[in-house]
Amino acid sequence: MIMPKLLILSRDADEYRRLIGSVQLPDLEMTLDPKECDIVIGEPKLIQDALPLLSSLKWVQSIYAGVEPLVDPTQRRNYILTNARGVFGELMSEYVFGYLLFLEKKMLERMKTQAAREWQRPESGVLRGKTIGLLGVGSIGTHLAGTAKHFGMTVRGFTRESESSDQIDQYFHGDDLLNFADQLDYLIIVLPRTNDTNQIVNSNLLNALPSHAILINVGRGNAVDESALVNALKQGKLAAAVLDVFEIEPLPKEHPIWGTPNLYMTFHTSAISYPENLTKLFAENYHLYLDGKPLKYQVDFERGY
Repeated sequence: MIMPKLLILSRDADEYRRLIGSVQLPDLEMTLDPKECDIVIGEPKLIQDALPLLSSLKWVQSIYAGVEPLVDPTQRRNYILTNARGVFGELMSEYVFGYLLFLEKKMLERMKTQAAREWQRPESGVLRGKTIGLLGVGSIGTHLAGTAKHFGMTVRGFTRESESSDQIDQYFHGDDLLNFADQLDYLIIVLPRTNDTNQIVNSNLLNALPSHAILINVGRGNAVDESALVNALKQGKLAAAVLDVFEIEPLPKEHPIWGTPNLYMTFHTSAISYPENLTKLFAENYHLYLDGKPLKYQVDFERGY
């Protein structure tokens, strides 16, 4: 048997090399030569750049959930591509519910009254009994649904077709998007970047939300019509928005989003790829690879996820 050879293409390559080496995976050799490796783990853009040299490639394990550079129709597809799923649910839940609690408990107002030395008692909101809508119910959406149930919330899910999560109280599909949005307290966007998701959150959808609703996007920036969102916030048609992703990254300094009221920004940091988590996923898939079994979280090149 020819021993599998692994190439690591990541800014954290030394850490991955250390962690993967400590797992002592059978028959696995690490290499620095792109031409002799048949397995690659790393960042999609770095792998895309190396594709012309990867003549023996059989399997790529992305350390990100999004693999847009590798599913581009102009790129070769004669290998198995798996992405990072099942490792970001907890991190995304901490981020999403951290912001929901921050806004509902009026943390910013309380800090301002403290700074002003004013004894005020702004009334807090609660999550219990509220309705949360998950635009996308993959592995991350499923984890978010479970966290929402912990807080006693009603959960709606909008998906292409799957209804695999028993934590979702009501599913919506196809042309039912506006009914999905009606009377939501929170809209959480957890969609991949595909042609079908481009500006799915447009003015029609934003107008269907009640004015007290809060929007959070932790999926991909292409899902939101940013101009429509800016207008909705300026006109008070939406209570607040939290964006971790944007159509253009880094966001240009002259972009109107920077100065939009009630809009909170983070910078593609809602769920970081931690090498120890990805090493565990890679090890599970490597054993399947050796046994000739289907790998976990295989990407459909046509769908893009």
